[in-house]
Amino acid sequence: MARNEGSTGVHVSTEQLVALERQARDLTFVQKARSHRQLSGRMRSSMRGRGLSFEELRDYLPGDDIRTIDWRVTARTSRPAVRVYTEEKERPALIVVDQRINMFFGSRRSMKSVTAAEAAMLCAWRILGSGDRVGGFVFNDSEIVELRPHRSREAVMGLADRIARQNTGLSAAYAGTPGLAALDAVAARVANIAHHDHLVVFISDFDGHTGATRNTLLRLSAHNDVICLLVYDPFLLQLPQSGNIVISGGSLQAELILRQGDVRQAIDRFARERGRELRSWQRELGLPMLPISTAEETAPQLRRLLEQSAWRQRRR
Repeated sequence: MARNEGSTGVHVSTEQLVALERQARDLTFVQKARSHRQLSGRMRSSMRGRGLSFEELRDYLPGDDIRTIDWRVTARTSRPAVRVYTEEKERPALIVVDQRINMFFGSRRSMKSVTAAEAAMLCAWRILGSGDRVGGFVFNDSEIVELRPHRSREAVMGLADRIARQNTGLSAAYAGTPGLAALDAVAARVANIAHHDHLVVFISDFDGHTGATRNTLLRLSAHNDVICLLVYDPFLLQLPQSGNIVISGGSLQAELILRQGDVRQAIDRFARERGRELRSWQRELGLPMLPISTAEETAPQLRRLLEQSAWRQRRR
């Protein structure tokens, strides 16, 4: 059942998000095989330069140094190509946080919107602690707030404040139109900034994803490291066998009569279809998609998921 708006876990404050800094210190994010780690500090990444280890040839991208263009390959393929070398460098990170009305649901510990906010700040504090620049996008059903990457505590605290503002604005009394198209809109905004060598962390339940969402994420992952944190509530996975459930957002309530077979079957069918859809989408994307439950503390499960992902990466 959705939590009452007066209870803990419904909304989160700037102060609570800032206080997550200590819990973020031992997080380690895996990365592509080339770099071995995601948020564990300065990475080995593609840099343009001379006297470095050659890594690959790739298409020219806006902002590349024209001195690195391989003119022979360019002439042979009729497409500008650059020689990429490996060097230790920092990289900017963009954290994308979903605070739409579809995230305003939670059956146990917290709303999905609160869990997403916590996960975002854990990532932000860890990135800053690694010496990299942090920025991102916070979006709801009608607004997308952009914060350019900076390497400062003020930048991270500014991100926390923006997240908290949108989070506390969520209410069961929301009468607007759900912003399903906002997911595509924010993904397009990210793609306009992250041309290459960025870390992009999407934190959402991915409700409303489309073919355009998939294509944008695939395009981003071609020259950046992309991680998807899938926020979910276990309610649909563990329905009570009988009885009624009252869903409440404070002033509004609805009752689900689970003893009625058609009601239970409809909910079960929705949950199965949603699960199959997301698993298929994940396989198609080929990106890390880590499930974060609203029923558990965010930091411990994020740490556990990242360690498991790192182990799988080493086994490859």
